[in-house]
Amino acid sequence: MSDIEDVFGGSAEETKPEPDGQSKTSVVTEHTEEVIPGETEKMVTETIDEDGDVVEETTEVTRKTVKRTMKITETSATTKTTTLTTPAKLYGKDLSEYDDVDVESLLAQLSPEEITILAKEVDPDDNFLPPDQRNSYECTKEATGPLNRKQLIEHINKQAIETPDQPEFEPFVQGKVRGKKWVPPPRDARDIEAEEQIAIDMGEEYEHALNDATQEEIIDLAAILGFHSMMNQDQYHASLLNKGQPVGLGWDGITKSTQQKLFPMDPPNNTDVEESIKRVKDDDSKLIDLNLNNIKNISDEKLEQLFAALPQNEHLEVLSLTNVGLTDKTALLLAAAIEKSKTLRVLNVETNFISPPVIVKLVQALLKCHTIEEFRASNQRSAVLGNKIEMEITDLVEKNSSLLRLGLHLEFNDARHRVAAHLQRNIDRIRVKRLNQRK
Repeated sequence: MSDIEDVFGGSAEETKPEPDGQSKTSVVTEHTEEVIPGETEKMVTETIDEDGDVVEETTEVTRKTVKRTMKITETSATTKTTTLTTPAKLYGKDLSEYDDVDVESLLAQLSPEEITILAKEVDPDDNFLPPDQRNSYECTKEATGPLNRKQLIEHINKQAIETPDQPEFEPFVQGKVRGKKWVPPPRDARDIEAEEQIAIDMGEEYEHALNDATQEEIIDLAAILGFHSMMNQDQYHASLLNKGQPVGLGWDGITKSTQQKLFPMDPPNNTDVEESIKRVKDDDSKLIDLNLNNIKNISDEKLEQLFAALPQNEHLEVLSLTNVGLTDKTALLLAAAIEKSKTLRVLNVETNFISPPVIVKLVQALLKCHTIEEFRASNQRSAVLGNKIEMEITDLVEKNSSLLRLGLHLEFNDARHRVAAHLQRNIDRIRVKRLNQRK
């Protein structure tokens, strides 16, 4: 046996260097043997021969001791670990040298074609980019003209009609079932028996009445009892309105959508603003109702002239200024004008740009004008007035004894109930006063 052998009796060897990232280890093993003479022992064994006699056999056993010495030499292992701080590599090349490179200058040197090719190779996973910039497909075809939706739909329909259908491998035969026909599984006999056992005994009188009733009468009965799921909406509404049932709509009928009613557009307001202002200034006795609704080209100067002429007018009773672009500036002039008005009964300033504090000023001006019975000012710039403004309006309304109708959207229940109760008291008081005057 050689002096230098491995653990398993082979020759000593050294491991070859491994690639980066693995441990490098070299092992050298020395294996020696030394024989030491041992002691001789005698072993006596008793056996029985063929005749049945006991025979003693003596066996001498000589033991020798073999002493083995092994020496293992192991070099230190080196493990290379890549961390976040380790320079990245691409195809075995270190990329740290490109950290200081100006990417903007490199992109500036590329041509538009090269940038397009580079953009197609990159798929940005950015939700903030529109889809047309995230995909690689780009339509370079120039527009042939402006988009015409009607012509586009006609072209698509024409192309669909002219395109021939794909031929079928097997011609269509009416009544012939292709493929495997679906057969419903058999029902459980217990379910069938349970359905057959369910029966309602309504008495001979009700059974006779229902058996002889027509389908229209049953539909009317279902509508009265509120069985909405048993009928469609046309049948339900026809039953409630006591109309005839729609033709062709039975229990299995299909309700079609009701066609919308077409209402003609409101004609434009052709009222001459300058002529109306002149008539208000001249106190025309025939001018009782002035309607300037939806005239959006009224300037602030004309509105100021109109409001300045209101206090001297003694015949105008109804003034409508809906959707004319009233602002806080002109609305404050209107509030000062209605304080001095003597005949104005109805004032409508809905759908304008009046702020909630100025609405309070208008309601406050009604206290000094005891002739206004109806005031409307909903749908302004601020949809919600707020609790403070609503409480102020409520307090002012409760002090007004001539106001009968108020067109304002109040959000809080307390304000709505208090205003409604006070207006009802005003109406009752005026009705009783008129009844007494007739007597």
